[in-house]
Amino acid sequence: MRLKHIKGAETIVLQCPYVIQNPKEYQGNYQTLFQNKNPIHIQIGMGKGDFILNMALKYPNVNFIGIEKYDSVLVKAILKIEKMHVSNVRFIRMDANEIETVFLKEIDTIYLNFSDPWPKARHEKRRLTSSTFLKKYDSIFKEKKKIIMKTDNRHLFAFSIKSFTNYGYFIEHISLNLHEDEEEIIETEYERKFSSLGYPIYWIEVSK
Repeated sequence: MRLKHIKGAETIVLQCPYVIQNPKEYQGNYQTLFQNKNPIHIQIGMGKGDFILNMALKYPNVNFIGIEKYDSVLVKAILKIEKMHVSNVRFIRMDANEIETVFLKEIDTIYLNFSDPWPKARHEKRRLTSSTFLKKYDSIFKEKKKIIMKTDNRHLFAFSIKSFTNYGYFIEHISLNLHEDEEEIIETEYERKFSSLGYPIYWIEVSK
């Protein structure tokens, strides 16, 4: 997917008070940033922010951190949060490969929504549900490990189920067509588009 460049995106990200500019300095101490002891949930690959912002509105007693790699995508979320004035959300612009250098035993839940499927076999380790990333997540979870994933990619979903279970995760809930099984769904921008076209959305919640 080719990203559309937004002029001035880097400056907007640097000046936004909702963006954590020095995330490594908070490693192990994110509760001090939010100034409370509420659980912390992160979304890796937050896109334009619809999911995490609406989750924050629905669950005010949870702190949310959205992680996004690209300035031009993150800017879309920044423009939304500035209109919503949500206090329990922060953003980090970073590559997911660095996740274990930013958090330390303080995350309660990870959301993986419509992650890049990296379809080629030689790129398997780049998938956010591969054992490579599951090992990284080990050090950032507070106690019980919980991952919630949504995707429209059947092959990634099948791979993820195998990867989760091989790594010792237990399947708590699973759906092969989320929008048929559930009514109240907080959607991503991507999900809204593809579910409206009739594509099934695969969903799984695992814990360890």
